[in-house]
Amino acid sequence: MSVLSLSKENFEEEVLKADKLVMVDFYADWCGPCQMMSPVIDEIAEEKKDCIKVGKVNVDENQDLAGEYGVMSIPTIVLIKDGEVEKSFVGVRSKSEIIDAIEAIL
Repeated sequence: MSVLSLSKENFEEEVLKADKLVMVDFYADWCGPCQMMSPVIDEIAEEKKDCIKVGKVNVDENQDLAGEYGVMSIPTIVLIKDGEVEKSFVGVRSKSEIIDAIEAIL
């Protein structure tokens, strides 16, 4: 699978120092809307694997990281390039909306 499991331990290396755009999905296992978004995230990861990195952060296990990125509701999807947040989405979004945002940044 091309989706990374992100935590405080690997976030800087995998996301902030990445040489390409990174899509980070902040989620929780018990969250219904997060479960709805999961297959969409996986599809985007597969389709865009040549130009972006995709990772997931479990907010229950990584509350500090969620706090750093101002995650108040989940799912929250954050697009990060060169260590900077370029765009974020809160709640269930369409695959095309997310891909359009990715392509606008690329």
